[in-house]
Amino acid sequence: MEPAQSEVNIISNGKSHDPGDDMSVPMKSFLEEDQNGTQTVRFDDPDVGLENEEFLPSAHGKKPTRFTDFEGKTSFGMSVFNLGNAIMGSGILGLAYAMANTGILLFLFLLTAVAALSCYSIHLLLKASGIVGIRAYEELGYRAFGTPGKMAAGIAITLQNIGAMSSYLYIVKSELPLVIQTFLKADPSSDLWYMNGNYLVIMVSVSIILPLALMKQLGYLGYTSGFSLGCMVFFLSAVIYKKFQIPCPFEEYSANSTAAHLTMNVSSHGHEYTNGVVHADEDDAHCSPRMFTMNSQTAYTIPILAFAFVCHPEVLPIYTELQNPTKKRMQKVSNISILVMYTMYFLAALFGYLTFYGKVEPELLHTYSRIDPYDTLILCVRVAVLTAVTLTVPIVLFPVRRAIQHMLFPTKAFNWLRHIAIAVVLLTLINMLVIFAPNILGIFGFIGATSAPCLIFIFPAVFYIRIVPKEDEPMNSVPKILASCFAALGVLFMVMSLSFIIIDWTMGSSHAAGGH
Repeated sequence: MEPAQSEVNIISNGKSHDPGDDMSVPMKSFLEEDQNGTQTVRFDDPDVGLENEEFLPSAHGKKPTRFTDFEGKTSFGMSVFNLGNAIMGSGILGLAYAMANTGILLFLFLLTAVAALSCYSIHLLLKASGIVGIRAYEELGYRAFGTPGKMAAGIAITLQNIGAMSSYLYIVKSELPLVIQTFLKADPSSDLWYMNGNYLVIMVSVSIILPLALMKQLGYLGYTSGFSLGCMVFFLSAVIYKKFQIPCPFEEYSANSTAAHLTMNVSSHGHEYTNGVVHADEDDAHCSPRMFTMNSQTAYTIPILAFAFVCHPEVLPIYTELQNPTKKRMQKVSNISILVMYTMYFLAALFGYLTFYGKVEPELLHTYSRIDPYDTLILCVRVAVLTAVTLTVPIVLFPVRRAIQHMLFPTKAFNWLRHIAIAVVLLTLINMLVIFAPNILGIFGFIGATSAPCLIFIFPAVFYIRIVPKEDEPMNSVPKILASCFAALGVLFMVMSLSFIIIDWTMGSSHAAGGH
């Protein structure tokens, strides 16, 4: 029987999936059969109900609705928009760098493969959810493996969201000083405190993000999801426009003031630096794109792509809200959303790479400052992106806090002290990570190599294998064999990516120590 509705009422979507919001994350569950004999999981947890008041309308005196009792009201087009916004994130800023380290054709192949595999994993999620009538990623884990499965899914989503918040704050750290520099017409080489990204990211966290994160109701911030997507479209348009405005080879704005920045961000990309002078490779002197490239940074490409396509925790809530929901209809929503984001990702990577070729940096916007730090168009793009990511951080922090509360304090009612303490600890941890991380590439790489393969490859496959009855699909059936191979591919991808990244970090540390 196809699932047509949800366990509970609608919640906000976007990059703000909240395991607790989806269905008042249950501590007690049991099966009940409807008149057609279909088993549906129903949940009761009065203690957690207090935690959910800010998102879920009160239903006092009403019979709790089941998954199959809810009528979705979101149109097909709006569902495509919601899922597209869930996919789109800061990962788009690192794709040009990924293309520079793989070549155009290899990047296109990898991008296509990750997008196709994402569609397949969504198919597995939808089929598993249709059998048990569950719309929350964590609850599929609970249904498949009990508490360990729920905890594993919750931890992976928490890591993914922490990685997303870290990447957003790293953008604040790297881009806000440039915005201030442009407004004040300051010397790029000045060491004024308000041009220091570490100070600025702490100030933004304390003055803007923390107050918003301490509120019980963040529903109004859901409007920023559309603004974020609009900012990324603006970003893409600017990247395409700038490709035809910037000559190749381009002239550095000031070699002396950018030497230190270049050394920090792209020294591992095949360049050598001596006494502040950049010695480019022979190929960089020629403005010709490469079709295939392999170097030490190529290992980061697949994690970056995986990080950019993670939307799976948001799929089931969006499925619940869809009008006339069927697996086929939701799969079509997913396919269209992924296709649109796939196109935007490829265009952003292609035109960013064709603008700077081998000199593109892990954070694309930062590369434009090497040409003209006072460029008006890039300033507008920076302001838009900074506003979007700053307002997105509290939205992403909220589900992480809720996941932590449900994992550590599952039976506790809402408490302001705990609510505030978790937010402060999370922001402190993320700020330390952002301040001490050498660049955004490390954040994309580590999260893309750990939580992303779990959410995209491993969990959907093993949940599907455990939840689909053996009577319907034995283990030697084609669908389950494919799912097993899919899970194995995810494990292989995780192990290889982590191995390459650890080797690269080790070699980088050795070179740095040798340099001293």
